[in-house]
Amino acid sequence: MPPFRLKDAVHENRLIVNRITAASAFVILLTAGLIARLVFLQVFGHEYYTMLAHDNRVKISPLPPTRGLIYDRNGLLVAENVSVYTLEIVPEQVEDLEDTLQRLQAFLTIDEDEISRFNKLMKRNKRFESIPLKLRLTDGEVARFAVKRPFFHGVDIHARLVRHYPYGALVSHVVGYVGSINERELKRLNVAEYRGTTHVGKVGVEHSYEAILHGHTGYAEIETNARGRELRVLKETPPQPGADLHLTLDIELQKIAYQGLGEHNGAVVAIEPSSGDVLVLASKPGFDPNDFVYGISGKEYRALQTSPDRPLFDRTLRGRYPPGSTIKPFIGLAGLEYGVRDSHTETYCPGFYQLPGVSHRYRDWKRWGHGHVDLAMAIVQSCDVYFYDLAHDLGIDRIHDFLHQFGFGQRTGIDISGEKSGLLPSRAWKRRARKQPWYPGETLITGIGQGFLQVTPLQLARSVAILANRGTLISPHVAAYTVSGGKSVPWGKAETQEKIKLSPRNLQTIIDAMIAVVHSPRGTARRIGQGIEFKIAGKTGTAQVFTVKQEEEYRAEKLAKKLHDHALFIAFAPADDPKIAVAVIAEHAGHGGSVAAPIARRIIEKYLEQP
Repeated sequence: MPPFRLKDAVHENRLIVNRITAASAFVILLTAGLIARLVFLQVFGHEYYTMLAHDNRVKISPLPPTRGLIYDRNGLLVAENVSVYTLEIVPEQVEDLEDTLQRLQAFLTIDEDEISRFNKLMKRNKRFESIPLKLRLTDGEVARFAVKRPFFHGVDIHARLVRHYPYGALVSHVVGYVGSINERELKRLNVAEYRGTTHVGKVGVEHSYEAILHGHTGYAEIETNARGRELRVLKETPPQPGADLHLTLDIELQKIAYQGLGEHNGAVVAIEPSSGDVLVLASKPGFDPNDFVYGISGKEYRALQTSPDRPLFDRTLRGRYPPGSTIKPFIGLAGLEYGVRDSHTETYCPGFYQLPGVSHRYRDWKRWGHGHVDLAMAIVQSCDVYFYDLAHDLGIDRIHDFLHQFGFGQRTGIDISGEKSGLLPSRAWKRRARKQPWYPGETLITGIGQGFLQVTPLQLARSVAILANRGTLISPHVAAYTVSGGKSVPWGKAETQEKIKLSPRNLQTIIDAMIAVVHSPRGTARRIGQGIEFKIAGKTGTAQVFTVKQEEEYRAEKLAKKLHDHALFIAFAPADDPKIAVAVIAEHAGHGGSVAAPIARRIIEKYLEQP
């Protein structure tokens, strides 16, 4: 039998007391923590948690603004907002989305690109939000769906405002277009401002003035239930519509330019010399910008991209062409300004030019030559030999420095993105870009606007506008002013204008020669000088795109059209008080006097007849 042990009552009592004390302390600590938490929630965190509770009940819904309209200088709408019917789906209300889409396709024209766009939008939006499936329904499609509407729960027709361009391809490059916001743009755009907006400016004015045209998003506080469905609107801050933008562009002149090019691709630019207002910025061919608003199909877009005519390419800002003989007035002015020639110095033209000690002949466009010509006659008859000789005496360094003053080889700074700078060659450029020295023969062909020298149509128009201004520089722009809330704000006007230091006498010599190009019996553009009451100062140009060998003769009829020369013409009028300057480039059209010059005349006449 085990030995009997007495209980230690004191020890047991102490143990019980310790346990009660520890439990009491633990309960007190928990109670203190609970009280502290209640004090924090009720007092210090009251505002924060009240806001969270409010957000659980109230949803902030964006109200997208109405996009500003775009007008030409005469108040004609070139970009407007039109109401269209859209087919939209609320995914949460559709039991079988795949089946619903297939049934809709059975009686409505819904292609795979539209379904793909719908799926992308569905990933970005909540399932209880209405998502557009088809952006433009015809009256027939609206009627067909109305009959079957009871069988499509969660699918309905809504009216939306979408962008529309009434002049289509005529302004496709300068005005541009809006298109669906892509993933890259989502990262760049202000999320708060573009919440609820589906389109953004892609190119042209629509892109460059996006911030002005878009406006400011409004917001509505909407009471929702526990599932997030809308019950009622509690408060609304209306959106601020985008400002209306008025352009310097004249749509009637734009029509004349575009239609005047006829079967030829090319570009036409017209500028008001006194202000820099761009009157015409026409690039042909264009494209229908409305296709991009509603969502162009992959097949149609690939057709535009692969077309040999390159309709998506803006020739006015990005096209780079040899200026041909349109550069000769500037080379002639350089000769006078540097004192290399005077107006009476004559050069003999036998139909070719040779550098000293070199057998290679640089040919004149007139095989039998022009005989003895001075500067004025060289410009009037576009004598290549005279300008070969003058360019050789000037040298490429002085040619580069002088042409640079007129904006060649640099961007004009126009208020549309995507402009190219052209190319004004020099010794330093060739050493840097080609790792080669500059050769004397390259100076000769630069003097007649060939070789490495390349200009954009906008550059060429700006340079002739500076010449018309007697050396005063201009900044081309297409925005005239904006209107918002009844207030007009001017845009694009330069406060100060720099001026090239030029001899007035030398300038007048060149301008008189350019007048003779149009109005003298021997001028290369004499056809357009007949029957007009004012004087036009102009210069034709023919730019080679195909090099003829030394012993061969250029015969256009034996070449494919893509190898034909470009036709160019520059002009300003009236010659004694210039109101408009024009540059025309017609691709593969031959001689500038026969195709390009008549386009310029029609534009000038139309503009000057306006009050």
